[in-house]
Parts: sequence; C-alpha cells; structure tokens
Amino acid sequence: MRAIRTLLIANRGEIALRIIRSARVLGLRTVAVYSEADSAAAHVTAADEAVPIGPAEPAGSYLNTAAIIAAARDSAADAIHPGYGFLSERPDFAHAVQQADLVFVGPPPELLSMLGDKIAARRIAVSAGVPVVPGCDVADLQSAAEFGIKAGYPILVKAAAGGGGRGMRVVEGPEQLTGALDAAAREAKAAFGDPRLFIEKYLNRPRHIEVQILADNEGRTVALGERECSIQRRHQKIIEESPAPQLADDVRHRLVEAALKLADAAGYRNAGTVEFLVDQDFFYFLEVNARLQVEHPVTEIRFGRDLVIDQLLIAMGERVSEAIPPHGAAIECRINAEDPQQDFRPATGTVLQLALPAGPGVRVDTHLLTGTEITPYYDSLIAKVISYGNTREQARRRMLVALGEFSLLGVRTTAEFLRGAIASEMFARGDLSTRFVPEFLRQWSSDADLKLALIAALATARNSKPTAPMAATADGARSSTRGHSPWTELGDFELWRPVSS
Repeated sequence: MRAIRTLLIANRGEIALRIIRSARVLGLRTVAVYSEADSAAAHVTAADEAVPIGPAEPAGSYLNTAAIIAAARDSAADAIHPGYGFLSERPDFAHAVQQADLVFVGPPPELLSMLGDKIAARRIAVSAGVPVVPGCDVADLQSAAEFGIKAGYPILVKAAAGGGGRGMRVVEGPEQLTGALDAAAREAKAAFGDPRLFIEKYLNRPRHIEVQILADNEGRTVALGERECSIQRRHQKIIEESPAPQLADDVRHRLVEAALKLADAAGYRNAGTVEFLVDQDFFYFLEVNARLQVEHPVTEIRFGRDLVIDQLLIAMGERVSEAIPPHGAAIECRINAEDPQQDFRPATGTVLQLALPAGPGVRVDTHLLTGTEITPYYDSLIAKVISYGNTREQARRRMLVALGEFSLLGVRTTAEFLRGAIASEMFARGDLSTRFVPEFLRQWSSDADLKLALIAALATARNSKPTAPMAATADGARSSTRGHSPWTELGDFELWRPVSS
C-alpha cells in the first residue's frame, strides 16, 4: 500500500477541476500545472499550488513529460493523475512517472502499451472469446484490397494507436482505398507517432455502447453498467447516457460479461472502459479506453459513487468496492466551442457573459468563467451538462430545461444543436445509432435556415414600411415597450418543437 498526500494533476480545464475536488474529499493536497495560455485558468486558482510548465502549444507544456515530472518533484507530489486526453494513455509517460518514484493514477505502462495498440487488444478479445468486428490486422494496399473484396464495401481504416476518431477513414469503394490509407497513416503518425493501420468491416448503423470497469491490484474487477455513446460527430461522442435505451436485457448482461472477461484476460488495473459496437442483438468488441472517460458522470450519478476517488484508492492499494444496484437514468451533453452549421468547426473567443443551469437533477462540469479565453490550442470541450431522473424521460426533460438555461456570449457553441437533438423525436424514442448526427443535422440545419429567413424577412418588412406601435391588450399581446426588432417579433418562435408527453 502506497500513501498519497499530494497529488499533481497533469491536465487542464474541467477535468483538472473535477480531480481537484475529489482529491480534497480524501484530504489530499493538490498541485495544478499550467501553460502560458492558462495562467488565469480556473484550475490554477483552485489547486493548493500551481506550477507553470511551458508555452501554450501542448507539445511544450501538457505533452511535455520532463516538465510535468519536474513540477511533481518541485512540489513534493507523491502521485500524478493524468485525467483524460494529453498523456493519459501514453505508456512512456506512465513509465516515466514510475521511474521518478511517483504513483501513476491509472493502469500500469505495460497495460497502456498493450491495450493502446488496437491490434493487440483485438487479439486479447479473441483469446477471451469476445466477438470482434471482422477485420484485417495488416493494412497495406494489397491486404486491404483483398479484405474489401471478401467483406464487401464500405470498410473502415483505423489507426492501430490512439483514438478520438483520428486516423480513421470510411472507404466506400476500391477507388478510394489508396487515398484513405495514405491520409489515415499521415494523421495517425502526426497524432500518435505511429502510422500503423488496420481494417474493419464498416457497420452502417450500429450503436456504440461501453461498459465501465474498475479493477484493483489484487485482480478484483467490477462493472458499473453500460453507457450509450452512439451520438457522435467525427467519431467523437457528444451525447451519452446510462442506461442504454431500447437495449434487450440479455444483450445488456452479455455486454457486461464480455467486458469482465476481457478485463480479466488483460489483467486490467484501475479504471477503464470496454467499448462495443452493437448491431441489434449482436455486439462486437471495439477497444479499451484505459483511463477515465469524459462521460463518467452519468455512471457516477446512477451508481452513487465517485470514480476519481475510486481511482485514487486503487492507486493507493485499496480493494475496489462492490457496485450497489444502479438507480434512475442520466444523460450528459458535451458543450463544445464549435459551429454545427460549419461541420462543427472549432470556435475561439472570449467568454463575455456566462449563465449556467442549475436545479434538481442537474450537474455542470466546466472550467469556464466570465473572461475565459477560448484558444485554438486545446480541445473544444468547454462544459458538460448532466441531468438525472427517476426515468429516462424525466432526465431528458431536465436536460431540455438545463440546455435552455445555458447561455454563453462571445463564443459559438453547440448548446442549441444539443437541445434540438434532445428534443427530437428520434432521441425521445431511443432510436440511436452512430448515424444520428448526420441524420438529425439535415433537419436541424433546415430549421435554423428557416428561422434566419424569417428574421431576414421581418427585418426587410420593418425597413420597407412604418409600423404602428403595438398596444397592450387584455389577452396579453405584446406592447410597444418591446421595440421593433425582428428578434422581438420572433420572440415566441420555437425552433425546438414542443415535446409530446
């Protein structure tokens, strides 16, 4: 057993704040690290101590192993928590932490190396009897062409290392194969330092469902239910929920059993997520994310536990506790600084005004403050809104209210798009797949264009002829005090249609 008294968080943003808060519950002293761009960030002032580690560019700061280890030594830290992203799944970083006689809060480096290689992870799944998507471990042009003929197009080119949709290409036909392999290899090399690829059969409309696991150093593993993660853009999740809706109970149980079998076969340690593609009653192993997931709050809420505290206790040598029966339903929406109508292009700017939702069954994880600068250097995630209810419908309605209360002036965000998605009939029915976003986006963009056209038409009408002031009436009509803006005229225009009971 190794005691931890001071914890350094090798990350930034909302996850750094999240870890700081849980560490304080355990009575730990916390150390933040920050780049030049983050000198005024919320996690810097929240920690007991903060250490600068380099320039705004991640390569010189949050990806700088030497600078982070030096910060840990200078602050007398006992352990490092990597959060997610950045160095969280880098085996060389975990190894460097251990070599510095510090505790790495996560799986050991040999596990990160093995499971970070998706080809090796597939082989572990096969050895454990867990089904995998038909594929080809060697992604040279000849092997890929032969697999495409055998399995039929479309096929999916994937990076052997890393994740987050990088190094991934859908190939619709043989004429696209050479370009897709070249582009995916370049992207994988740039993102992960590893150009290796593999091929899988592309499933056209699957669901993406994952199982949260915790494993201690004695080999005891527990599963904390499943999460639905099908709603994605560019292969990255934007809405998650637990439990997965419209999922047969036997499939749910088999997913959990498969996750536990794979964890045991790999000798897993600490927190992780086993991910699957689900096609009706069939499922296939996808990958293991050997870290804390962005969407972990929906599991925490349903199972009444703190996964960061679980991670820290396991790292200190304690046994993982049994899961209590879950209750209710939880939904998470990731609000990103992006423009949905421009293919989710990242947005930058200064937060001029910020209002966050609250109320029963609502949680917000964010690092934003008024005046926060959203820069181009880091991931576009700026807030997570989580809702809870006794039923999925109650959680959904609370999310609609919460997203309606979220207000940010100064930076374009995805909040409106997410509210539209949650309000949609597709989501309400639980009709979910990895095709949800492109299918819904066409409808949403059309509605948004209609609203802009109406605003433009009203503005033109206002400018072309004078309009008499509007008098107040007994039935509550607008009075002239509301002015003559076309926005005022559309004050009751509801882009998001009322949700049926």
